[in-house]
Amino acid sequence: MPCTTRAVATALLFLTLTGLTALGSPRATAGEAAGPPAPGPAETAAGAPLPADSAPEGERGTFSFVLENDLFYGRDRDYTNGIQVGWTSNPQHVPYWVVKAANLFPLFPGDGRVRASFSLGQSMYTPADISLADPPAEDRPYAGWLYGSVGLISENGSQLDQLRLQVGVVGSPSLAEQAQKIVHEVIGSPEPKGWDKQLRAEPGIQLTYQRSLRAFVSGELFGFAFDVTPHLGGALGNVFTYGNAGATFRVGYNLPDDYGPPRVQPSLPGSGYFIARDRPGGYFFAGFDGRAVAHNIFLDGNTFTDSRSVDRIPLVADLQLGVAFTWRSTRLAYTYVLRSHEFEGQDSADEFGAISLSFQF
Repeated sequence: MPCTTRAVATALLFLTLTGLTALGSPRATAGEAAGPPAPGPAETAAGAPLPADSAPEGERGTFSFVLENDLFYGRDRDYTNGIQVGWTSNPQHVPYWVVKAANLFPLFPGDGRVRASFSLGQSMYTPADISLADPPAEDRPYAGWLYGSVGLISENGSQLDQLRLQVGVVGSPSLAEQAQKIVHEVIGSPEPKGWDKQLRAEPGIQLTYQRSLRAFVSGELFGFAFDVTPHLGGALGNVFTYGNAGATFRVGYNLPDDYGPPRVQPSLPGSGYFIARDRPGGYFFAGFDGRAVAHNIFLDGNTFTDSRSVDRIPLVADLQLGVAFTWRSTRLAYTYVLRSHEFEGQDSADEFGAISLSFQF
């Protein structure tokens, strides 16, 4: 990564984390007696605040599956597919050393319930015309990203902090070429012919941090509960480097105690877990996320070797609309995403859909 990019990345992360610290509640100081957690604005079934320590004793770990694809809108270009499977532990069965590690992180609240998360995923990117064996040099290059991640989550009823480390590989070892060709053959879509021009193999490392302030604004609208949850965060690595901010609006019945459905990053933050309830619940949601992007390997090209690249647009915005349903130990959601132009010469904004299924066991 060039020195200027590293400098911008460092400045973005510093400003982001400074803002995150200002937005959140202060941690208890060392040696201070740990009092009972303050109630947060998360709603219970009756609309009353949910205290931070009220997670049910029987809460289980949560498995999540996310599929994102532009085929939902008749497209096959740019960010064309993402898939991710993940597991989030429950706070009653987190090893002591994990809790200790979370307590050492200065941006986590001192009264938070700690969870651990693990995931595997793959993302793929293609130019506009996949029928060409040699796509135009000014179009987005073919690229794939295969990764695994580990994360720490801290939540106190009113604030969610998520720290995630992703490690993986870009280029042919990501198996994106094989995956797309197999899927296209199964569904009868045209064969992508330009994968020989994809980014070169490169290891990737990515550190992401997000803070969400649950129900920062909340109330009732025409008899339905609603809330607004702002978020702020950033990422640092040779895959993505950016600072981001935005908010999510939810309105529905028996609003679940979550922060929205999970997504493949970069995106609006959600939560891989949720609190199960006996009664069905559901909500419509709309969200916005703006990113100041200092580095995107899928546009800037390989870090250490020459490769195809395009002129990145530094400011990118995501708009998402969707619906989510929960019943007992299951959550199902669908999200429509509109992403602004990411590089100079891009023909149109990016559109894709995301399906997520989460269940506890």
